Amino acid sequence: MKQQATGADAFAPFQKALSEGWTQALESFQQSATQGGTAFNVGGSPLWQMPQAAKMPEMPKFSIAPEKLQAIQQQYVAEASELWRNGLHAKPEGDKRFASEAWGSNPLAAFSAAVYLLNGRTMLSMAESIDADEKTKARMRFAVEQWMAASSPSNSLAFNAEAQKKAIDSQGESIAKGIQNLLNDVKQGHLSMTDESAFEVGRNVATTEGAVVFENELFQLLEYKPLTAKVYERPFLLVPPCINKFYILDLQPENSLIRYANAQGHRVFVVSWRNPDESLDKATWDDYIENAAIKAIHVAQEISGSKQINTLGFCVGGTILSTALAVLAARGEKPAASVTLLTTFLDFSDTGILDIFVDESMVAYREMQLGKGGLLPGMDLSSTFSFLRPNDLVWNYVVGNYLKGETPPPFDLLYWNSDATNLPGPFYAWYLRNTYLENKLAKPNALTVCGEKIDLGKIDIPAYIYGSREDHIVPIGGAYASTQLLPGKKRFVMGASGHIAGVINPPSKNKRSHWIREDGKLPKTQSEWLTGAQEHPGSWWTDWAQWLKGHAGKQVPAPKAYGKGKTYQATEPAPGRYVKARA
Repeated sequence: MKQQATGADAFAPFQKALSEGWTQALESFQQSATQGGTAFNVGGSPLWQMPQAAKMPEMPKFSIAPEKLQAIQQQYVAEASELWRNGLHAKPEGDKRFASEAWGSNPLAAFSAAVYLLNGRTMLSMAESIDADEKTKARMRFAVEQWMAASSPSNSLAFNAEAQKKAIDSQGESIAKGIQNLLNDVKQGHLSMTDESAFEVGRNVATTEGAVVFENELFQLLEYKPLTAKVYERPFLLVPPCINKFYILDLQPENSLIRYANAQGHRVFVVSWRNPDESLDKATWDDYIENAAIKAIHVAQEISGSKQINTLGFCVGGTILSTALAVLAARGEKPAASVTLLTTFLDFSDTGILDIFVDESMVAYREMQLGKGGLLPGMDLSSTFSFLRPNDLVWNYVVGNYLKGETPPPFDLLYWNSDATNLPGPFYAWYLRNTYLENKLAKPNALTVCGEKIDLGKIDIPAYIYGSREDHIVPIGGAYASTQLLPGKKRFVMGASGHIAGVINPPSKNKRSHWIREDGKLPKTQSEWLTGAQEHPGSWWTDWAQWLKGHAGKQVPAPKAYGKGKTYQATEPAPGRYVKARA
């Protein structure tokens, strides 16, 4: 009897820990559910919320069937029992945050990581098991994932075995450096993802030779120096996203899409958006279409003397460009011989993870806040996109910069990613309601822009449509949906990797793959298209370059000067001053 009592006493702490762990997982899930129904606080900013003055909507209704909850609890008990049997020999496997030797050699840290992973798996199982509409389930998954990312033991010096070992090995120097990194980031106002001191716009990024040949309050138009003795008669105009700076297309000579197009014999023009300040806080979507995209098209026509040009839009730049082409089509103009759309939404039916942020209450709040004037700070958008991948783009740098005292290595793409841009409030509010919320751009004549009814079906020109397979901002299905809207001859190509890395994939690197369907068929969905597509190693740029040449016209002697006459003269060297303005 005494031995039985002793055994029971020995098992009692485990039973208590098991009960407390299950209770903790449930409480954390309920807390995530509450936050998921009211606001996602990311980077200190609520991304989805109601106005303070408005009545808060009821929490979306959801429940978990008792049998599902019981099954999850039984699984939890089984895995927790296995952890207990392993004791301090537990291994937090399958997660790179705990993969280093330091975690394996610190039993207490390894055990805490294993318990954390168990609780996280349990909460995700609960999120997957709730009975609710798809949007509520997606919000629950997102809230749980944010909780998991933020509460990882790797984020705390008290539990991070790797950071502790580094502090001991460096005799505290790593901690001192971490504090210095934290103070520097507080001073600059954002988390460092790279050594920003290693880059300067115009010095070692955005260095392709060119000049500003036109500007107004919204944009500068850059013309680039030809790299060939002859150029195609139809110039090539690129419209980048206005929520970021254009030099993602011109980072370094070896990965610059701008320089690549130049080297292919095209006369290249690029829109460089102004980083809005208070003087543009009332700018609208119509302003960006009429006074920027359409103006850039007309200026490129006038400078080149060509009736038609070739065009490219990237991300939101593609949405802006397509809207401008639809406005011009309604006016009886057909200025573009072709259009290339890179990771672009025209049909906003499938917006992926971003859909969880957008509903009527969120849009109404933004309209009340910004619809009549004001600026959306660039760092708000930057934080939103970073927290879509919190472990890779947030906590990874928190741990490295502050706990380990490391300076992130120079990386041009991450430098660009940190160079945020503001957005005019009215532009942003209009964009949210009419595209993400109501998807009116995809509906013929549902929108009036610049006084014209918008019908994308009137953009009857050849289109090259590109989507990235792992894109979390413009999911591959959303990019593919443009094939069902545009009436001209279309070519769809899917690239590997994500929103940026998939696009910026020069042939010289010989990296990744792309997929093409040689029969040219474009069925209703991307998954159907993929069944007949073939994988090709390397960059999609060469396929696109060959396609673009077919729409560029004959070759003519390259111009010896920028611009044209006295009307369009070079006023300053590329990349111009607009792109250098910091948010």
